[in-house]
Amino acid sequence: MKHLVVFCHPGKRSFCNAILDRLVIELESVNAEVRVRDLYALDFDPVLTNGDVIAMKNGSALPDVREEQNHIRWADVITFIYPIWWTGMPALMKGYIDRVFSYGFAYGSCTDGVNGLLSSKKVNIINTMGTAEDIYKGNGMIYSMNQTIDHGIFEFCGMEVENHLYLGAVTASDEQRREEMLSKVCELVGTTHSLWF
Repeated sequence: MKHLVVFCHPGKRSFCNAILDRLVIELESVNAEVRVRDLYALDFDPVLTNGDVIAMKNGSALPDVREEQNHIRWADVITFIYPIWWTGMPALMKGYIDRVFSYGFAYGSCTDGVNGLLSSKKVNIINTMGTAEDIYKGNGMIYSMNQTIDHGIFEFCGMEVENHLYLGAVTASDEQRREEMLSKVCELVGTTHSLWF
């Protein structure tokens, strides 16, 4: 299994980093090939420019975007790890989606409207949140995020979302609670592993 991890968090000591470390260890333990794209470490430019639009219209992409698209082409499974800020993804992750999941690569036109072009890809999403998951479930935010992220981005591009794991109240959690959350990450790998082998 070829597993790409797209990671987005600026803090080197964040809980998102602990999730990334645990995920990579678990994936390697089941002999997955793993690549990590740390968007902050890469200094990925999230700003969609006119150069991007022109390249798209010509059926191409700028070099930094083309490199990321090649990683996506390579992968069987892609896991996105990022925090929820203001009930959405960080600007850097959104910019990555804007630029990399471009017309002609991730989706295209067809007689019925739009055709997702990444139908061979499976997706996992792991989000940390300061707010408790029950609060966001109760006020409809989890549903809204599933609509805009799972359906509005990844399924729109033809991908299958296997898991969307929300880890809430992280800032108020103790070590025991954080270890329980990391165990959920391990379970996610077990689910993905059983689907692919």
